[in-house]
Amino acid sequence: MRQSLHLAWLCLSLLAGRMRVQGSRLPREVSRSDKLSLPGFENLTVGYNKFLRPNFGGEKSAVLTDLDYTATIYLRQRWTDQRLVFEGNKSVTLDARLVEFLWVPDTYIVESKKSFLHEVTVGNRLIRLFSNGTVLYALRITTTVACNMDLSKYPMDTQTCQLQLEESWGYDGSDVEFSWLRGNDSVRGLENLRLAQYTIQRYFTLVTRSQQETVCGALGLGIGTFTCATPRTETAPKGLTVWRGNYTRLVLQFELRRNVLYFILETYVPSTFLVVLSWVSFWISLDSVPARTCIGVTTVLSMTTLMIGSRTSLPNTNCFIKAIDVYLGICFSFVFGALLEYAVAHYSSLQQMAAKDRGMPKEVEEVNITNIINSSISSFKRKISFATIEISGDNVDYSNLTMKTSDKFKFVFRDKMGRIVDYFTIQNPSNVDRYSKLLFPLIFMLANVFYWAYYMYF
Repeated sequence: MRQSLHLAWLCLSLLAGRMRVQGSRLPREVSRSDKLSLPGFENLTVGYNKFLRPNFGGEKSAVLTDLDYTATIYLRQRWTDQRLVFEGNKSVTLDARLVEFLWVPDTYIVESKKSFLHEVTVGNRLIRLFSNGTVLYALRITTTVACNMDLSKYPMDTQTCQLQLEESWGYDGSDVEFSWLRGNDSVRGLENLRLAQYTIQRYFTLVTRSQQETVCGALGLGIGTFTCATPRTETAPKGLTVWRGNYTRLVLQFELRRNVLYFILETYVPSTFLVVLSWVSFWISLDSVPARTCIGVTTVLSMTTLMIGSRTSLPNTNCFIKAIDVYLGICFSFVFGALLEYAVAHYSSLQQMAAKDRGMPKEVEEVNITNIINSSISSFKRKISFATIEISGDNVDYSNLTMKTSDKFKFVFRDKMGRIVDYFTIQNPSNVDRYSKLLFPLIFMLANVFYWAYYMYF
């Protein structure tokens, strides 16, 4: 173990020497003047190696974290570095450019899509040293973090998002331990945060661990071999060594509830008014074809335009139906149903008028048919009187009897179909509007009750 630590120290010293050569190219005011302007800082950094964590090879270093969650994140971290202990009870605030000379945790934001540090007018970083070796390191970060959302109840949805901070692969949990400074009180600013569409209901902090895996092989230094020789290694193919480690992860979890008032005014109220407007046609006479057709077509087109317009402002999701899609579909069904209602009522009125117009010719036709039937019966009786003479033995022809039976079935079938058609035929077309005035509002109110009760409370 001591030999591996000695090799690690030697390797990092070589790398540090190379970095010192590169560091000598920094502006003179950063490498010398800034050090000399702070009494005692040059003595503190004599022999200081920023590439090694505090207590390297010994106990793990504890890094305490807190943050302010506003439009940007003010991330503050503190840890104790015994190499920076100095006499006195005062603290010293250092220039941000001196961060280059100190060891700092290589923290990163999990699932971050886009992040950057603010550099105006200079890098927004703060370093403060305390006499007991405690270091306070503050950053100003703007980040865009992924949040998986369930939009099935959009816009009455509640989303749970996370902001996760994790120590990089440089040190695992056995070397660096992350923790929140004051638990839930480590996060400030969320209670006063105002968002355009969301209201933060609650938030809490927790500490978890994540297991990461890296693959490393032998590193030849000319003086020996330095490998990932730790008890957590496994043999991998082709002589590689798989290194597994548990890393501390700080999690800020918060619930966001979408403000539905905007969508009520923008989508729900206009679509409801269009449905009510389509009912106006029920109070217009069936003879006013242009008026009723204009109302029906206008409401259908307006509802279609509203649905298309609302889709442009919705998130691009095609894997499920959202709550607002359900409501717009209900409203469109009622508007289109009002247009179909007038088509049915108008068609029934036309059929009734045509039946009245054919009333007199039907009576004359019935008289003529009666005369024809009476003459046919008399001729049929005369034929029967000669039937006994013509029929003899087995030479009876049953084709005429079979034909008459099929005609009888046809007559019964037509009679049944006529009764069915008469059953579904609207005798009084004005009743269509009369029933629609009651049924359409009643069904629409019931649909709204079930809709809002389901999506608001279930």
